[in-house]
Amino acid sequence: MKKGITGFDNRKYLEEQTKAILDRVSMFDNKLYLECGGKLIFDYHASRVLPGFDPNVKMQVLQSFKDKIDVIICIYAGDIEKKKVRADFGITYDTDTMKLIDDYTSWGLNVAGVVITRFEGQPGAVQFKNMLERRGIKVYTHKFTKGYPTDVDLIVSQDGYGANEYIETDRPVVIVTAPGPGSGKLATCLSQFYHDYKRGIRSGYAKLETFPIWNLPLSHPVNVAYESATADLGDVNLIDSFHLEAYGETAVNYNRDIDAFPVLKRIIEKITGKKSFYQSPTDMGVNRCGFGIFDDEAVKNAAKQEIIRRYFKTSCDYIKGTGTKQAIDKIKILMDNLELYSSDRVTVPSAREAMEDGRIRGKGRDGIVSGAAIQLDEGTIITASNSETMHAASALILNAAKHLAGIPASIHLIPENIISSVHYLKDKVLDGRRLSLDLDEVMIALAISAAANPAAQTAVNKLKQLKGCEVHLTHLPSSGDEAGLRKLGINHTSDPQFATKQLVDEF
Repeated sequence: MKKGITGFDNRKYLEEQTKAILDRVSMFDNKLYLECGGKLIFDYHASRVLPGFDPNVKMQVLQSFKDKIDVIICIYAGDIEKKKVRADFGITYDTDTMKLIDDYTSWGLNVAGVVITRFEGQPGAVQFKNMLERRGIKVYTHKFTKGYPTDVDLIVSQDGYGANEYIETDRPVVIVTAPGPGSGKLATCLSQFYHDYKRGIRSGYAKLETFPIWNLPLSHPVNVAYESATADLGDVNLIDSFHLEAYGETAVNYNRDIDAFPVLKRIIEKITGKKSFYQSPTDMGVNRCGFGIFDDEAVKNAAKQEIIRRYFKTSCDYIKGTGTKQAIDKIKILMDNLELYSSDRVTVPSAREAMEDGRIRGKGRDGIVSGAAIQLDEGTIITASNSETMHAASALILNAAKHLAGIPASIHLIPENIISSVHYLKDKVLDGRRLSLDLDEVMIALAISAAANPAAQTAVNKLKQLKGCEVHLTHLPSSGDEAGLRKLGINHTSDPQFATKQLVDEF
């Protein structure tokens, strides 16, 4: 989908979501634990499926009453131990937790502490805890809740939630967030809720939701895109039967919330000694996202493109050993239901054509030719293939910058002597095996060339126009290519093919 097409009104969403949160706070004793489903900042999934959605609009909502907010960040000890990576930034969850602290602080929010959940003394988690504490960050540890999920009497006892450290917070809204799913946000909220009632504080719990969007149809591409994004978790969107029974209103939720609701409801009632203030999982959510959509067709088209992106990502994860065949198969079914094909991503056939053209011209390395294609803002498709000197992604970005700057294709932006110098460094000094320049290296070389070459400087100035553009590669990008594409803000996919026959290709 080309940039510039919008279908979502940030201002309306900001106004409605702010009011909805403050209304929810007023339901309780001026204390609300608000579990954040999804990302508070840099929510690029939302910005892709809801064109016009500001990736930071949820943080703008919170910033409007930041003096009323404390933040708790949860991280699962097992994710620290196995060094789980947040794909959109390419950083581990523990690093992302530190980044979240910096980001939230820069937005003016107070971070009350970090909770390491399901903590059993894992060495990596202990090291992370020590490091944060020595930087002045309050760290709490919670073990797995005894009795969960079936023994409510044990869960709501001194041996259950009562065994957890209580996290001191001063402000009426406590945002409970995490680097990713499965981090223990719900358990942390309920543990705090339990401790508050023991202290005579009649607090409450709710979820700041984004997806699935409860008031869109179950089969709407935006909700299907959420299902494709969580295919590795096995999430399935469902009609909220509890909501339908209680209110006669159709609402969409997902299986984990629906499955957990009966237990959650009993826990709330056990803690409060009263009938639950929620009659359905949808009741728990504070989500006005659907009311921000003003062009449903634009949103549908954008969501369909996201489903195709997720198909490629999941396929690549599988061959890299981090994904499953089941997740691929699930997304393929979702695509079939919407009559989507991988070639509906317009850069895909163009990248494959560029690969074939490179083969005809005898380009490539180790007998492998890679193709790449980018769709620019106005719709133009630019292509490239790899060579002995550059990766396909590197050549692609140079070609795109030339096009935007009106520079003839025959003009070399990076002098041969600079490329030769980098090759010499990688080969003779660093004993490298992969001498062709990846995108990260090419951007640095281009910046160096710009000091003496006005054309190169013009091309550098055009790079920022590539943000949000769509790229497809016929082979998996190297770490340097992936980092360069991420820094440029480009949405990229690739075919599940390795770019070289070598098992290790980064040296």
